[in-house]
Amino acid sequence: MDNEPDTTTNARGAGSSEDFAVVIDARGAVMAWSAGAGRLLGYEPEEVVGRPAAGLLAAKLPVALRRHLAAREPWTSDVVLRKRDGDRVKVQLRGTPMTDSDGGTPWVVTPAAVTYPAAPTEAGTAELWDLTLAQLPLPVAVYDHEARFVACNQLMSRSMGLTQEQMRGLTLWEIYPVPPLDEIDRLQHQVVRTGEMIFREEQPFRASGEVRDHAWSVYLSPLKDQAGTVLGLSAVVIDITEQYWARRRLAVLNEAGTRIGRSLDVTRTTEELAEVAVGGLADFVTVDLLESVVQGHEPQPIPPDTPVQCRRTAQRSVLSGCPESVVRAGDVDVYPPGSPPAQALITGRGAYYRAGDPRLREWSTASPARAESMRRFRIHSVMMVPLRARGITLGVMHQLRHRTADTFGEDDLLLAEEIAARAAVSIDNARRYTRERRTALTLQRSLLPERLPRAQAVDLAHRYFPAGPGDEIGGDWFDVIALSGGRVALVVGDVVGHGVHASATMGRLRTAVRTLADADFTPDELLTRLDDLVIRLDREEGPDTRGQAEGASGEVGAGEVGATCLYAVYDPVAGRCDMARAGHPPPVLVSPDGSVRVLDLPAGPPLGLGGLPFEAARIDVDEGSLLALYTDGLIEAPGRDIDVGLDLLTEALRRPAAGLEETCDEVMRKVRPDPPADDIVLLLARTSGLGADQVCTWQLSVDPAAVAGARRTASEQLAAWGLAELEFPTELIVSELVTNAIRYGNAPIELRLIRADVLICEVSDGSSTAPHLRRARVFDEGGRGLLLVAQVAERWGSRHTAVGKTIWAEQPLPH
Repeated sequence: MDNEPDTTTNARGAGSSEDFAVVIDARGAVMAWSAGAGRLLGYEPEEVVGRPAAGLLAAKLPVALRRHLAAREPWTSDVVLRKRDGDRVKVQLRGTPMTDSDGGTPWVVTPAAVTYPAAPTEAGTAELWDLTLAQLPLPVAVYDHEARFVACNQLMSRSMGLTQEQMRGLTLWEIYPVPPLDEIDRLQHQVVRTGEMIFREEQPFRASGEVRDHAWSVYLSPLKDQAGTVLGLSAVVIDITEQYWARRRLAVLNEAGTRIGRSLDVTRTTEELAEVAVGGLADFVTVDLLESVVQGHEPQPIPPDTPVQCRRTAQRSVLSGCPESVVRAGDVDVYPPGSPPAQALITGRGAYYRAGDPRLREWSTASPARAESMRRFRIHSVMMVPLRARGITLGVMHQLRHRTADTFGEDDLLLAEEIAARAAVSIDNARRYTRERRTALTLQRSLLPERLPRAQAVDLAHRYFPAGPGDEIGGDWFDVIALSGGRVALVVGDVVGHGVHASATMGRLRTAVRTLADADFTPDELLTRLDDLVIRLDREEGPDTRGQAEGASGEVGAGEVGATCLYAVYDPVAGRCDMARAGHPPPVLVSPDGSVRVLDLPAGPPLGLGGLPFEAARIDVDEGSLLALYTDGLIEAPGRDIDVGLDLLTEALRRPAAGLEETCDEVMRKVRPDPPADDIVLLLARTSGLGADQVCTWQLSVDPAAVAGARRTASEQLAAWGLAELEFPTELIVSELVTNAIRYGNAPIELRLIRADVLICEVSDGSSTAPHLRRARVFDEGGRGLLLVAQVAERWGSRHTAVGKTIWAEQPLPH
């Protein structure tokens, strides 16, 4: 033995409590721990329940006590226990064996009876036993072989609120016919019928003799004679209210961890918080967020002397429809300075109030509706808990009780603050996500065409769908570019990654494509130059920038600069389409006869790899054909093969609707994954041709005298088209362009007029030298031709051809 002093006491003494009781199972683990035991030794129930009882011993058990334990006999002995603070205490305890359904021996350990100086006689022993049962600090009752009441001790009588005479001869259900006693009554009949012990824990309910709810552990043990015949049963009840609420708090925390923050939506996250809190803490819960948080902005510090404006984002109640609420979900409420919710927001600390608190009364009476709700629903306890994450206050959670009798306490506040802290991190993540997604979406939409251009060569329709709320915005884009000669370029692309970085890269690539298209590069040459640009962008950003982008988007590889692209140029005069693709899904062509085919274009590598060639293909396209360009988000989906998506697309286009808009809707309905895993772009173009009556071509000789003939021929054709208003500027354009071709170019020289949605004048020659504007001096005889063309034409330019170049100029048609 060590030299630590022992404090010897009876567990009934002044240093202890009347309700000292411990239940130990057959394996030696603590099953139940009363409040009195906690006060004596300083342990909370969650610190000892389920753990070996031997850990509470400060010295070995006496030999005689060990013999009684081995023989499963009742015992009374001094036991030295170690308190939580390390001190030792010697207590006189009594152990009563019980029998469980597995044949084991649980023990009920209670304070020992008063010690007598002399050994009692047999009659004295019976008297002591009777005294023990009567004064046992646990409710105990005895029932006969029909489960009818025989006797009980003082605590059981007090808990039931009835005397023994009032209960004698009645079953438990006849004594107090309220749930859950109907189930316990059924179990008592089962014990006397089977002779097996039953243990059951009940959730909090209020017995007839109690003023508040209690949770109980009920032990129902058969009483047998020496022959094993069941003569009745005993019911021992242990108050486990503290253990129950400790477990309940842990369960609420666990539920909060699994239910809150499952989405990146601010409103849904606050609704999850309210649902968890109303189930485990309060009868009515509201969650109010600062207006800046709801909008996705960074909240600013709140001045202490100004009203605080918050928006109600969630509310839940044990009553249907939340009738306690005086502010509807989605509405704004203003908290005056000094009010409980304003204090929680400003100080960042939670607090609880009872109905009579002056601050709560002042705040509630300032609003007649709130005062009426407090009175009508008898709200007696209110708790305000701020929602704080990363040192920033986001909002406040109101918790009210009216059906629950107990008022809020420190344990409730600690639990609510823990739940609020977890929820606040999820809310802040959702806020940040909402802000970045809105920024990316705004950026992406600003970089996409607001409306498709009107072109005589094609009728157009499109659909653009960003990925759903659970995913970030991607870098999908599309464009339609009017080219010279009545041609039109169709572009669809997809940038690797998601978020603002992908949207910004998409904007840069779209701008580059427009610039390259204006230079009239062929599709394969355009993709080659675009590939060089992507490689240069990747080098300029470097690994640090890519790592930041990857971290911001949360996706591996999100910071790499790479893309896929499909570029097609449709020529309505020739009735053909030149196409090239860089790692992009192939287009689909629907012929006027209804046949559908996926165009077998050379795939080409994705943009950004470098060193690999791109190949263009020329496809003959009949007038009235339908071209479908799209991104992979339309045909790819988790669990669905890409070939299945292509089959669905071709089937949806096989019988297109009368209008392109309806066809887009039909494709989305049949092909679009639900939910979409990536952004989706669909671009439909129905081709139109330019007939022979809209295009005229003349071959010219390399002779200055041919200029006058070209002017005359052009004027006659304009007169035939009814465009006499354009004769003078057209003659000027033809004169200057044909003169330049004869003077500086080579044969063959060709003049072409095209009447489409604009009047196009083209002069081609065999020289590849590109023209350019220059400033002519006062006395120069030449150098003003292209300047004049630029003044009278709406736009002009040049493009290289297989044999040389073409200079073109466009004029708007008269209304």
